[in-house]
Amino acid sequence: MRVHHIGIDLAWGERQPTGLAVLDDEGRLVHVSAVRTDEQIAEALAAYRFGPCLVAIDAPLVVTNATGNREAEKALNRDFARFQAGAHPTNTGKPEFANGTRGARVGRLLGLDLDPRSGRDRRGIEVYPHAATVALFRLGRTLKYKNKPGRDLDGLRAELLVLMQHLEAAPELGLGPAWVALREQVVDAARKSELRVVEDQVDAVVCAYVALVACRRPGTVTTYGGAETGAIVTPTLPPDLTPSPRERRTPVDRRRAAVQEYAAGRDRLAAAAQEALGLVTELLDEAGINYLSVTGRAKTVASFAGKAERTVEGRALYPDPLRDITDQIGIRVITYVQSDVVAVAELLDSQVVVHDDRDMGRETASEGRFGYASRHLLIALDAAREAAYDALRGRVAQVQIRTVLQHAWAEFEHDIRYKGTVPHEHTSEFDRRFTLAAGLLELADQEFTAIRTRLTGTAAPVEADASDATDDPRITPKELAAFLAGQYTDSAWSRPDHYAWISGLLLELGIASLDELGDTLRRADEDAISTAMDYRYPPGAVRRLDDALLATHAQRYVGLHGNEHRRSALQARLERLSPPLPRRA
Repeated sequence: MRVHHIGIDLAWGERQPTGLAVLDDEGRLVHVSAVRTDEQIAEALAAYRFGPCLVAIDAPLVVTNATGNREAEKALNRDFARFQAGAHPTNTGKPEFANGTRGARVGRLLGLDLDPRSGRDRRGIEVYPHAATVALFRLGRTLKYKNKPGRDLDGLRAELLVLMQHLEAAPELGLGPAWVALREQVVDAARKSELRVVEDQVDAVVCAYVALVACRRPGTVTTYGGAETGAIVTPTLPPDLTPSPRERRTPVDRRRAAVQEYAAGRDRLAAAAQEALGLVTELLDEAGINYLSVTGRAKTVASFAGKAERTVEGRALYPDPLRDITDQIGIRVITYVQSDVVAVAELLDSQVVVHDDRDMGRETASEGRFGYASRHLLIALDAAREAAYDALRGRVAQVQIRTVLQHAWAEFEHDIRYKGTVPHEHTSEFDRRFTLAAGLLELADQEFTAIRTRLTGTAAPVEADASDATDDPRITPKELAAFLAGQYTDSAWSRPDHYAWISGLLLELGIASLDELGDTLRRADEDAISTAMDYRYPPGAVRRLDDALLATHAQRYVGLHGNEHRRSALQARLERLSPPLPRRA
C-alpha cells in the first residue's frame, strides 16, 4: 500500500502563510508550497489526500484544558525543555482556542481520523518540528531560525541553512529541484519576510519527514498525551543525547557570527573545493601514482556549525571557528597499499605547500593501540600555481590519504559510533571488536604490500593471450603493465586506465609491439632522466615511461594528439630535460 506523507506547518490564522509539503512512499518531495486559507490547503493537497496518507500538522488539534499546559505538552517538556525545545502552553483560555482549533477544522476538512493510535489509512497527527529536529538530527539545542527580537537577517538565514543541510543529508529523503529553488530563495532573501515564506515550507518538510518516520519506523517515535486531551507525536529523544552547554551571553557571539559568515561564503568555498580536487587529481595522474579514488567536498554549513559548537570541559574547542576549523575543504585519496599512501604524501610535499602532516596511524601505534589510520596533510597553493587557481588562493585544504582497508574501517566505525547509538552495556565489547578488526586490517595491508612488492620485483613480460586478441593494434594494458613492471622494478604500479591511455600514445608514435617499445627505451638514458627530473616522490611506471618517451621524441611527443590537454606541462618537463640527454648506443 503506497502512502503519501503530508506535512502542514499551520498558521494559527489565515493571514499568515501555511507551509505544505508532500513526500511520496519513496521519500521523494513531490509537492511544497505556501498558502493561507483552509480552502487553499484542501485544494493544494487534493492530489494526495484522498488515498492512504498520514498528515503531520504543526498545530494543536485537541485542546480541552482551561488553563496551563496540556498533558502532552507537560510530558514533552520533561524530555525536550533542556534542549530549548519545550512547547508553549495551550489552553481554551486563549482566544484562538476558545471555539476549537484550526488544526481540527483542517483535519475534518481533509477527512482525517485525528486519533494518532487509530491505525486507519487516512490519519492526522499533531507534531512539533523543534522537538523533532533535536531528535532526528541529534542537536544539542534548537536552531534559531524563527524571527524573534534581537535576531538579524543573516543569523536567521544561517540557522535555516543549517536545518536545510540536515534535511539534505537525511538518507530517507529525495528533495529534488523544488528544494533547490527554496535554498536559492534563502540565499537571496533580502528581508526577513522573504525568509518567513521559505521557513514555513521547510517546517512543512520536517513535518512530512516525521510522518514518514512514524509510518516506516513506528517504534522510533513517542506519542505524548492521548486522543481525548491532545497528543503530540515526535521522534523519540535518543537516550545518550545531551544538551549543548549554556553559552555566556556576550555582545558578539563569535561562533554564531562565524556560522553566518561561513554560510554566506560557502558557494565560493565549494568552487575552491572543486579546484583543490582538480589539482590533487592532476598531480596524481601526472606522477603516474596508482590510486583507487579521489573525492572532495566543501564542509556543509550544518557540519561546520556542529564542529564550531564542540567543547572540552566547558571550553570551546575552536575559539575562532573560521580560522581553527581547517577541514573546510576536504580531499580524500584512497589507495590500494600503504606504500601508495607514502608516495602520495611525498608527491604533495614536492608540489604544494604542506603546513601540517599527521600520520594518525603512527600516532595510534605509538600509544600501543590499533585503530584509526590515515595520513592527514594540510596543504596550500605554492606561489607558481596561485594564478591558475583563483578560488583556492589563500585557502588551505585537508587531504586525507589512506588505503582502501583503512577507509573501510574508518567509515564503518564512524557509522556505528557517531551516527548510530551503541548501548552503554556493549561499549567495552564494541571497543574490543573494533580494535581486533583494526589489527586484522593492518595485517592484511601488510600482506597486500608484500604481494605488490613480490610482483613488481619478479614480473616478466607476458605473452599475448589469444583470448585477448582484438582488431585493436595497440599494446594491451595487461601486456604493457607486465612489461613496465620488469622495466622499472623500483616503481609502483600505475592506474589501469593510465596503461590504456599511454598505449594510445605509443601507437601514435608507431609503436605497436613490446619489441618496438624495448628498442625505443634502450635509446634513453634512465639515469640521466632521473637526475634531470629530480623525482622527490616515487613515480609510477607510466610516469617513468612518459618521461622516457618525452626525452627520446622531444617536440614530436609533445605534439601528439593524445597530449593536447597537457602540452604546457609537457613543455615545462621537456625544458628540464634540455640540453638533449645522451642516448645509449
